[in-house]
Amino acid sequence: MYAEFYGLKELPFALTPDPRFIYFTPSHTEVMANLHYGIESGKGLVVVTGEVGTGKTTILRWMMQRLDRTVLVAYIFNPRLSVPEFYQHVATLLDVQKWETKSELLMELGRALESRHSRGLRTVLIIDEAQGLSPHVLEEIRLLSNFESDTAKQLQIVLTGQPELREVINNPDLRQLKQRVALRCIIKPLPNIEETDRYITSRLLVAGAERTDIFSASAVDFIFRCSEGIPRNINNLCDNALLAGYAAGELSIDRAVIEEVAETFDMLPSGSRGIQPGAERESPASVFSTAGRAELWAAGTGKSEAETETVAPVPVEQG
Repeated sequence: MYAEFYGLKELPFALTPDPRFIYFTPSHTEVMANLHYGIESGKGLVVVTGEVGTGKTTILRWMMQRLDRTVLVAYIFNPRLSVPEFYQHVATLLDVQKWETKSELLMELGRALESRHSRGLRTVLIIDEAQGLSPHVLEEIRLLSNFESDTAKQLQIVLTGQPELREVINNPDLRQLKQRVALRCIIKPLPNIEETDRYITSRLLVAGAERTDIFSASAVDFIFRCSEGIPRNINNLCDNALLAGYAAGELSIDRAVIEEVAETFDMLPSGSRGIQPGAERESPASVFSTAGRAELWAAGTGKSEAETETVAPVPVEQG
């Protein structure tokens, strides 16, 4: 709707995890390096955690699009599976056929993994939103990690999820799974205003922006404060701010527009809640009227407030 008005070829702040819009912060780069190293080196089990909206799924999709075609990937994005459903997904995604029981599946899967590994091919199982996996499925994942040669794992497993995933893996009942985690990494929010500005600029450029100064400096500052550096929150604020700016005929988005959007989505920083968008916080109002304050002052000192202000203090000798 607003794309043409702002000189854009497409919407720059959609909430879908489009890999074309990925922005690599130092944290994202570190996570990608860990994933590349873990898969290439046959490390086995890699765990990636990050707060909601920090870009975990976007990174996974970006990586999967760039893996060599010799790498076979099974990507599971729905963790609410029973053990039989989990194995059905794995068998279908890894093209394991001719099985009826779990035992037959594991035998066929083992032969397929051994064959691929002997030819220098890699097989990867990626499970997104893994904090929702049941303990029974996590135990099966541990058993799958036992497919290995003398030198490397035949099946690389990547678990990604919210910070709660760390608590799940640290459960004493899953300590055998925890011991098999070869690499752990965390995707962090954008750390500051400057990184937020670069993130916004990057997405505008990918969307074909003719200019990148659509958001004022004060708007970017408030976007960072409201979003806490979480990319999905930034996208939501920016997308709705552009829509509001388009409706108002504003070619530039200032802080007042961001405040209005943040108020609507309950994203105002805690110190700003209750303040009308665009309004500055004023000094506390006087408790007494001017006349009342003067009367109170006189009652306490025997002099008026004005008289007290004009009388210089008398030095006190130190004895």
